[in-house]
Amino acid sequence: MAVVPYKDNSADKKSQVAQMFNSIAGKYDFLNHFLSAGTDIYWRRKAVDELKALRPARILDIATGTADFAIETLRTAAPDAHVTGVDISEGMLEVGRRKLAAKGLGHRIQLELGDSENLPFADGEFDAVTASFGVRNFAHLEVGLAEMRRVLRPGGKLVILEFSKPTAFPLKQAYNFYFRQVLPVFGKLISKDNSAYTYLPASVQAFPDGSDFLAILAKVGFKEPAWQPLTFGISSIYTAHN
Repeated sequence: MAVVPYKDNSADKKSQVAQMFNSIAGKYDFLNHFLSAGTDIYWRRKAVDELKALRPARILDIATGTADFAIETLRTAAPDAHVTGVDISEGMLEVGRRKLAAKGLGHRIQLELGDSENLPFADGEFDAVTASFGVRNFAHLEVGLAEMRRVLRPGGKLVILEFSKPTAFPLKQAYNFYFRQVLPVFGKLISKDNSAYTYLPASVQAFPDGSDFLAILAKVGFKEPAWQPLTFGISSIYTAHN
């Protein structure tokens, strides 16, 4: 059974994930930085560095949320690059649009309501496709990844940043305690959503990280899948080519 945010809700995972992010959108950025002690900023910079050699001009950011990763990609993109960000949560996108307006980036980054499993773009339209802490929320992981590959041009690059699970003692035990006991308490207190930060550790636990995820990337047709653990394996960067 798929891990969902609201166990007593009969809606499918996609609908529940959209509902959850709409609920916490206003507090999402603060909680990201607070609960990771700012490490999420470092993780995004490391992931975007994977695009330096490519210098992409057309970038698609999947599960873009409030657009932090989309904004970061401009640092290593071509000078005239354009980024399209898609997400299933209109609440998150609205926060992102306000952020872009404040930074004067509305002409370079466009945010659209969209489904990762049915992207409204042509085959091979983008030089790079990225996703930051979003693919584990896909209702159908392989379908979403296959769509990402479809819209990526031949030779284009995929960069995914996602939570993973440390395996070494004692970090594994400390990580599990924090994720299961501490994070849900603060997440609920600040976001006012009883389920969002209980769903987070459950979704990370269920996600096929590391070599298992590389195998899935290869299965849907990506070439040269690679994996770089960050911060003792708390998160990971995955890259591949089309």
